[in-house]
Amino acid sequence: MSASPPDETAPPLLSPRADGLIDAARPVVLPFMAPRLQGELSPDGRLDLSLWGAGRLGVLSLRGPAWPGVIGPNRLETPEGGGLWVAQSAPALLLRGARAIRFTPARRGAGWARPVAPVPVLHEGSRRVAELPWGVAVIELRGADIVVAAGADRAEAERGLALASADIVAEANAYAAACDRLPTADPLLRSLVIQGVHAARSAVRRDEHGAFAGLAAGLAYSAPARTYYRDGYWTLQALLRLEPRAVCDEIDLLARGIQPDGEAPSGVILSGPAQSAAWEARRAAGKRLASAHRRPGDWWSDHFDSPLFFVMMIGDYVDATGDRSPLERHAARVAAVFDRYARLAAEGGGLPAKPRHDRDWADNVYREGHVAYDLGLWLGALGVIARHVPALAPRVRALRAAALPRLEALWTGTHYADWRRPDGSTEPHLALDSLTLLRADVVPEDRALEVLETARRTLESRRNDAQRWGDWGMLCAFPPFARRADTRAKSAFAFRYHNGADWPWLDGLYARERLRRGLGGWRYPLTRWWETCLARGWAGPVEYFSPPFGRGSLLQGWSGYPAAVALEFSDTVLGGDSGS
Repeated sequence: MSASPPDETAPPLLSPRADGLIDAARPVVLPFMAPRLQGELSPDGRLDLSLWGAGRLGVLSLRGPAWPGVIGPNRLETPEGGGLWVAQSAPALLLRGARAIRFTPARRGAGWARPVAPVPVLHEGSRRVAELPWGVAVIELRGADIVVAAGADRAEAERGLALASADIVAEANAYAAACDRLPTADPLLRSLVIQGVHAARSAVRRDEHGAFAGLAAGLAYSAPARTYYRDGYWTLQALLRLEPRAVCDEIDLLARGIQPDGEAPSGVILSGPAQSAAWEARRAAGKRLASAHRRPGDWWSDHFDSPLFFVMMIGDYVDATGDRSPLERHAARVAAVFDRYARLAAEGGGLPAKPRHDRDWADNVYREGHVAYDLGLWLGALGVIARHVPALAPRVRALRAAALPRLEALWTGTHYADWRRPDGSTEPHLALDSLTLLRADVVPEDRALEVLETARRTLESRRNDAQRWGDWGMLCAFPPFARRADTRAKSAFAFRYHNGADWPWLDGLYARERLRRGLGGWRYPLTRWWETCLARGWAGPVEYFSPPFGRGSLLQGWSGYPAAVALEFSDTVLGGDSGS
């Protein structure tokens, strides 16, 4: 599959303003995500509505609001006073300057669920009501305003309808203002931080009672509703400063998935009763699903990186807040993870060896043996245990002493190979995810500088003439995977997905390694992906993209990581980049 290079001479669809908001000259897809309510407003006037934990509720067809508009977090405003505003305290949104045509209830809460018979839309005075087996949607006409409310039941929807139009606008405006964390930055960087903080904060979900219900990965990852270890880890880097209580709650929630032997799934399912029952029925009915999701509540069991992220997020939380309570509550789980990987390290000759499967973040790639990315997580987790579990410190020192010399087998002379198989062969290309080794501070500094220079030469698209799409962002790996048999699905295509696409969380990882060493050249990875998003009309941080293949999910939580890096190094970032 191939595509023509994007037209770099075309004006961008979206432009950052001095106030950090975004000018949209033409209609684009507007994603929104609040503690309960989420969805998209499409250029054709379709408002697609979903409820966290319940599923898709339906589509409200509209005429208007008129464009152009100004886009902010969960907000659109037009020059005529129209727009869309999303409340925070209850699942409700306000539309102004639009006319409702019809509401079409969903036939199923998720694409994999069994369809139900068409649900009627009932007329109750100025309201239109659809009561589905898994949730309720209510559209209320208030003169020139339309309020859309939703809930797991009618009582929750009524709480949204109890908000006055002015209250919804005020809540949306206050939320957008709270996302503006770097107000003295230039327009591009200020808008990146606003939207990155929005991606992280909007990932914090609630149930119908207001209790914490996980960090969502993004708009496309909510059926079944679930929270991931790796996505959650990079998402919470911004929340450690902004909403540390949510980080503590996420740790407690993910603790459910840690097994007595230290194993953990990719994520933990958080659906409400109706969606949970539908998912369990589907899981039980299919052998392939049951083998992948082995236990109720597991999303893709036994992921190699998940337990390590659990330990690291506890360490980051304790370091940021001084609150050791999660470490004390989950000490047995931390010990189980430690014992599991210590055993794997002993069996692997000093380093834990990953089996040949696709169960770490690169879940379209069959990496095996000593995988640089996973080793960086293991050594990072050892650092947490060394700092916070003194009783294990002697064993940690022994494990580090055995591990560090074995990393030499991955060194190519310019970077660490992606992985080394049990037979001694390697996938020799540079993958950005191998920078977890640098982040863990376990490689000599001269090696770290060489890796960063190699990334600069080969993974910054502006410097890589071997790819034909010009300057569009960072490649997550280059050259493409050498063996076709090591990839599947989207990653089977060169420059797609794990095989060379731009992933903003990895851009943040690379930018941070430059920033914390005082190296120039950090602004390109920190911002180039966002420039591309704006140029193509993607109103919010995307999961991944590459020129020939388009983008992934909108409003991806871990794509807020570059914003977290900008805030961590705000003094340097505001001072400008000394490199090119």
